[in-house]
Amino acid sequence: MTGVLVAYATKMGGTKEIAEAIAARIRAASHEVIVLDAAKVRSVEPYEAVVLGSALYSTRWRPEAVKLLKRNERVLAGKPVWLFHSGPLGTEVAEQKAPRKVRELAARIGAEEPKTFGGRLTPQTAAGFLARKMANGPMAGDHRDWEEIDRWAHSITEHLVAAR
Repeated sequence: MTGVLVAYATKMGGTKEIAEAIAARIRAASHEVIVLDAAKVRSVEPYEAVVLGSALYSTRWRPEAVKLLKRNERVLAGKPVWLFHSGPLGTEVAEQKAPRKVRELAARIGAEEPKTFGGRLTPQTAAGFLARKMANGPMAGDHRDWEEIDRWAHSITEHLVAAR
């Protein structure tokens, strides 16, 4: 088996950047890490552990992240799995409940509910009419808490070390 897969599903790039930060923390703890777009992951079989993140839009996960969970459900059930989503905007980012389908899949594979991280919405990265309009309003900005992301990634490394 080869290390840890950190997969992500993003629309505007913010979730990819979170995945890369998580991967960097895991890599710093001497683990081999592969970072891939969830749409490009066919099988999770080669990996010891999996971290999967999705952008969260209107309480929905990106379809490619949900497909990865569904397609690999049986194999994921035998591995350590961590889930996260990003997308809430504003200065007070509260935990967001995952979509029902994701909660059900997480329960079947033995993963906890996804960790919530703030999102990023800027005029430079906004894609789509509604996002571009919101990117010029009061919710615009980068609401990701990099220290919180690093703490969460560190907790993953602690689990991986304990499991060795």
